Amino acid sequence: MSDLEENLAARESILRSIREHLAASAPHDIVHAEKRKELPELTREVGQPNGYRLSAPGGMQDDAASSLIEVFRKNLEAVGGHFILARSEAEVIEGLNGIISSLQDSTLRGRRIALSNEPMLQRLMARIEVDVDEVAVAPSVAELFGYDVGISTAQAAIAETGTLMLDSEAERHRLVSLVPPVHIAIVEAANICLTLGEALAAAEQGSKLSPTITFITGPSRTADIELTLAIGVHGPQELYVIVNEGPLPAK
Repeated sequence: MSDLEENLAARESILRSIREHLAASAPHDIVHAEKRKELPELTREVGQPNGYRLSAPGGMQDDAASSLIEVFRKNLEAVGGHFILARSEAEVIEGLNGIISSLQDSTLRGRRIALSNEPMLQRLMARIEVDVDEVAVAPSVAELFGYDVGISTAQAAIAETGTLMLDSEAERHRLVSLVPPVHIAIVEAANICLTLGEALAAAEQGSKLSPTITFITGPSRTADIELTLAIGVHGPQELYVIVNEGPLPAK
């Protein structure tokens, strides 16, 4: 067989595989479309925390918001993340206590904590009851490799993929979220959007568009050429997300 014939055969094999996988995914696309129909529609509204409002009438607003949180929870857990719902500042602190305490009972230690430069996090950490060796704010890159846990907030979350969106213009948190083996993120329930497009549209409403936006979907995953999956090789091996429905300390 000539080189040309081999190339044509390889091309046909690749195209056949694509067609087969597209056909196999069609039923899942239908399910996804049906699931979206069941979710509340989001309508653009300036003045809302994430630039959107749920288009549910009157008393259905709370149910619609709960639906978004539930969709986010399911998709976050589907990609290996851990979900905690808090309804007040006290419950956020309780969540932090529980996470750090459980880490200290594991090989992940949870003894040295790195925070982003979000002032609210320092106030929350000052109230935790778990003993830790150190809490540092925005340590240097070299120092970050010695920390067990990185804690940040997230400026938005995307429900349909269980994704966090971190805006570098709002907070210095990119390395804190990527280097330590455990990342804990706190996001306000009002900042959960349904889709990526809606989250980006909300980000554009700010006075200055961020030069760097980081998207985090579950713990770090790496696959080699043989598709052997490894967790935590190029980023955190554990991701915890605390979704807060209640008010937090002012910045």
